[in-house]
Amino acid sequence: MIQLVNLSKSFGAQRLFNNLNLQLSPGQKIGLIGRNGSGKSTLFKIILKEESFDEGELIIPKNYKIGTLRQHLHFTQKTVREECAQVLSEEEQYHFYKVEKILFGLGFSSEDLEADPQSFSGGYQIRINLAKLLATEPHMLLLDEPTNYLDILSLRWLQRFIREFKGEVILITHDRAFMDSVTTHTMGLQRKGVHIIEGDTHKYEKTLALQDETYEKTRQNQEKKRKELEEFVARNKARASTAALAQSKQKALDKMEEMQSLESEANLSFHFNYKETPAKITLSAENLGFGYKEDTPLFKDLSFTLESGKCLAIIGKNGKGKSTLLNYLAKELPHQNGEITLHPSTAIAHFGQTNIERLNTKNSITEEINSVVKSMPIAQIRSICGTMMFSGELADKKIEVLSGGERSRVMLGKIIATPSNLLLLDEPTNHLDMQSIDALCDAIERFQGSTIMVTHSEMLLRRLADALIIFHQGGATYFDGNYDDFLEKIGWEEEGVEKPKKERPKLNQKEQKKQRSQLIQARSKESGPFKKEITFCEEQIMDLEERLDEENAKLTHASNSGDNAAIIELSQNIAKLNSEIEALFERLEVASESLEEILSKYEALLEALI
Repeated sequence: MIQLVNLSKSFGAQRLFNNLNLQLSPGQKIGLIGRNGSGKSTLFKIILKEESFDEGELIIPKNYKIGTLRQHLHFTQKTVREECAQVLSEEEQYHFYKVEKILFGLGFSSEDLEADPQSFSGGYQIRINLAKLLATEPHMLLLDEPTNYLDILSLRWLQRFIREFKGEVILITHDRAFMDSVTTHTMGLQRKGVHIIEGDTHKYEKTLALQDETYEKTRQNQEKKRKELEEFVARNKARASTAALAQSKQKALDKMEEMQSLESEANLSFHFNYKETPAKITLSAENLGFGYKEDTPLFKDLSFTLESGKCLAIIGKNGKGKSTLLNYLAKELPHQNGEITLHPSTAIAHFGQTNIERLNTKNSITEEINSVVKSMPIAQIRSICGTMMFSGELADKKIEVLSGGERSRVMLGKIIATPSNLLLLDEPTNHLDMQSIDALCDAIERFQGSTIMVTHSEMLLRRLADALIIFHQGGATYFDGNYDDFLEKIGWEEEGVEKPKKERPKLNQKEQKKQRSQLIQARSKESGPFKKEITFCEEQIMDLEERLDEENAKLTHASNSGDNAAIIELSQNIAKLNSEIEALFERLEVASESLEEILSKYEALLEALI
């Protein structure tokens, strides 16, 4: 497995990690955590040999393949099959069956393989990238923020996929619930070192806190002992009678290793600026409807009320209208259908997906916060900057030099500065690290006003949502209940709803064994011809491809020597071989699909016996 030995990496004067040691074991699925800027993505690049390191050693076993799922989706071919076949080696470039088998396993149909990759939803485009990755047959997956911009259905699918993957995985994500659901170990980059434990992020944090507490107690005891030794040496080194003892104590003092105080990491901690309101109903909506095209509304006839202190979550697949609805409620879009009624005392603070782009990049952080309420005292502005982890001189940084995560914190700072009793939040956790997301949840829970938020995070939904608006079945529906109630009573139609199992009489062990044996025999008999067909096709394809290589070599020689008669004959042979290979691939595809259907059928029948 991969081994890192005394690995160190710096960017200029900034040290990311120092003498980092790590050895991974077979089958581990590791969640890699750490604050933004701690070096997680850099560590990935080092393992992928895309980034150099200053000192130490990276040991990767021979023939051990590492694959990574790129965040950015970029397709260059016209069909899904051609897009995925690009990753095959030169020797295997016509072995389409390798990528087809993977694509079928990821939920694509035969028709999908001929479709343009750009025509699929974001979740299925991620699957195309996964198919390309798996076709390289990696032993380990490095997944850097694979959950970014995925909707709930895609997240739930990816969750199942990672759990079932047979190799090793290292995963970076700020979605704590997602990480904890798929990993076996948690590894953290902290204080320029690495710590790994078996268990989830909560266990990791408790373990590290206990280690820190033990370290600090040991350090304090050592400091106390050091002070006592220093005082003894100072008192006794000048006396002849005690000089030898003082010298001995000095030697003990010199040998004592100095323990440094632990560096504390800044944590986001804040509360929203609640504006008092007597309202029991913050907002009511009646028969809302809106669409960018008149004949295709994103939602229609949508009615609901939002009580004071409640949280309403808007959920659904990407591109269905969730952000549009939030902007419509904020009255940032032209009125079309329905009525939105706000209590006269309702004051809104709106965090939209595009709001970060509206920041004035020429302003400093303090100037952006001050733009919300011009009369705000500078001490209060600095205090808000401090809670957003921009203390001291950091608050004077220009917006243009900030990262995406830092700009998100500036937007949160502007919302904190806004006196409000209704928060409109569109994917507020994007760009925030795990600790900042926890702090945001805490702040929403403490907020006395109401909240409407768009989110794909099931953790946020379970923790915060009192009611839902669900974009599905071609429209939007209000659901008076929490997220778990929705999953139990309705569920995502794309995932299918399991039919209740009928009670059946239990078989005794002898009868069960007999029926199992009969099913296995029937499966073998039914699948046998297709297995033979697959073996035949694969062997014939290999033989023909060897002949094709030979004929291509002869053609190259004939072309170089100018033998026109040989060129014509060899070209005809090559065309014939290609045609035969293509026909065999078609036979192989039919046989593979039939075999898969038979095996799935008998697997279900065998499971039913248990």
